[in-house]
Amino acid sequence: MELKPIPIDSHPTQPPARGEVLSSHVPEVARVLRNTYALLSLTLLFSAAVATTGMVLKLPAPGLLLTLGGYFGLLFVVYRFKDSGWAIPAVFALTGFMGYTLGPLLAKMAGLPGGAQVIAMALGATGATFLALSAWVLATKRDFSFMGGFLFAGMVIALLGGLGAIFFQVPALGLAVSAMVALLSAALILYETSRIVNGGESNYVLATVGLYVSIFNLFTSLLSLFGLGGGDD
Repeated sequence: MELKPIPIDSHPTQPPARGEVLSSHVPEVARVLRNTYALLSLTLLFSAAVATTGMVLKLPAPGLLLTLGGYFGLLFVVYRFKDSGWAIPAVFALTGFMGYTLGPLLAKMAGLPGGAQVIAMALGATGATFLALSAWVLATKRDFSFMGGFLFAGMVIALLGGLGAIFFQVPALGLAVSAMVALLSAALILYETSRIVNGGESNYVLATVGLYVSIFNLFTSLLSLFGLGGGDD
């Protein structure tokens, strides 16, 4: 199940013009970028460790209701404490929980013929996509803030479509949703990175969560597509 938090803008008092970063915002942007990528690296490693532990211990899948409840509940906690010292523990709780939900999916995929290769392909494609898109935005400083409403609407449609595929047992719909989410996740990486670069996001905790969830969604979507639905739960 692909999930995406509702974007919450944290604009500075006087945001820069589209596609430009005012000189007075450059130090702040550099600080947010540095802290975001540092925290993102740590959360990805932590999430991967939790997922690997789940695979080794063969932990059961949490189920749809627990997954949705845990995700949105922890996401609420992150936003509630985004400006306090509890923000970092909340982020690790959220990413650790998402790693836990990923463990059974990876275990199932690894048990299929060629499953290890599928996981490696999805992981490599996710990493290459994230690095390429991030590098492009950092180099060009393009502003993709105009995409926010479209991307949010697309993710809502994808979430409803994914629920429909689960309840009505339609594998073809599930694959179509995975393809849609993969494209939306790539676009969200552009959107979220451009917001940081252009001074539209000054809270590195929220920036980290946004990028992490986009990467998570991209990986699980590619896993389903490369596995021809084998990892579609």
